[in-house]
Amino acid sequence: MGNSRAYPVFRTTDAATAYTQGEHLRSLMTECESGADLYAELRTVDDVRRMLAVLPGGIFDYADMRIGPTGEALSFDLDVAGADDTSLEGHLPLDVMAEVPTGTVEERFVAALGHGLADVRWRGLWPARPEAGQYASANDDGVQIVFHADEAQFGRWTEHHTVFVHGGSHPGGLTRAQELAARIGSEVLGEGQLGW
Repeated sequence: MGNSRAYPVFRTTDAATAYTQGEHLRSLMTECESGADLYAELRTVDDVRRMLAVLPGGIFDYADMRIGPTGEALSFDLDVAGADDTSLEGHLPLDVMAEVPTGTVEERFVAALGHGLADVRWRGLWPARPEAGQYASANDDGVQIVFHADEAQFGRWTEHHTVFVHGGSHPGGLTRAQELAARIGSEVLGEGQLGW
């Protein structure tokens, strides 16, 4: 983790628009892995209920480490599906992670998001263009949409959502990001960041 460079190429306050632009970029990869990685911070009981409907097999956990009275880390062991609202409320905030088959529930996941941090990650391969210094990298290439954030590794909460293209740290990475941004009518919006 942390070998790719992540270039911000689109920013909006509309989650559905961010998803549409990210999905378009995903379609430009020559190969896309069969699984998409999803993550969301769940701040309310309604957030949990909506996400449970989309990701019934998701891994729900405490959003922050919790320490018990004797100093031990507490494990989250509540049956989210069977818990009543009062029980869930006492465990918030939670987060959920899931790997899903690419192209199945990502759009529904985005529609179910609340105001917590979240992301969608698609890994794959960008077209290789050695003459332009652009190489494909199975470890680095992909698209990431971060919701309520402007950093690929998260950071401070924001109103907007940011789409990143990931690639290797080779000299052609910025040029590729600029070309991909142009494909969605945008431009690179800042320096390359530490990616995955």
